[in-house]
Amino acid sequence: MRFASRARPYLLRRDFIAIRQNVRVSFDRRSVLRYSLSVAIPVGGYGAVFGAAAVSSGFSVLQACVLSLFLFSGASQFAVVGVMGAGGSVISAIATGALLGVRNSFYGLRMSPILQISGVRKLIDSHITIDESTGVAISQENLGKDAMRYAFYVTGLGVFFFWNLFTLLGALSANSIGNPATFGLDAAVPAAFLGLIWPRLTTKETRIAALIAILVALLLTPILPPGIPIIATVLIAVFMGWNAK
Repeated sequence: MRFASRARPYLLRRDFIAIRQNVRVSFDRRSVLRYSLSVAIPVGGYGAVFGAAAVSSGFSVLQACVLSLFLFSGASQFAVVGVMGAGGSVISAIATGALLGVRNSFYGLRMSPILQISGVRKLIDSHITIDESTGVAISQENLGKDAMRYAFYVTGLGVFFFWNLFTLLGALSANSIGNPATFGLDAAVPAAFLGLIWPRLTTKETRIAALIAILVALLLTPILPPGIPIIATVLIAVFMGWNAK
């Protein structure tokens, strides 16, 4: 027992040095797998809300599934559905979705030295570079780059699979109930946005930005075409976030 207690600090120092020198450090794959799936499954299940919201906004089941398959960005997908469902133009919907997806490029910069990939695979991996895959990967930093890469792929591919599966199920269920407003599904998009935003309002600055965005949206909605007020509020949030840095 004495030997073990003395050896433990040495092992910790050895592992830390190995991580800094980019040497492989063994890790418990089952533990990382469980943690990754505990994130991937519930997040993927949220795709059912998107599927139902898309159909209730006038999209077909196929269109909802194509959005999840190729866009694969929750906030951007809800933005596209919300703008077009309110009568906005395709250009407004694309612009709003693109602005909300800008953050993924920063995730790519963070994960690039970890994944160390190039060519076609880099393009493929960028598709699963999302909030959850990046967050789970970074949480395994103390276990080394192998663990980070493993967590990234399990989480990213897991969310992709379950998100698309539940998008289909949600779209099919919404398509079979007739008028979505009867069950309140017409409120799914704003409710989903609120669910995405609310947990992130943890500081005074973010709350002020949200309040200003709400006021701007309320002022612009009666006088501008659908979609434009959302773009304006996103630009306000980007501007305030940039200045906060």
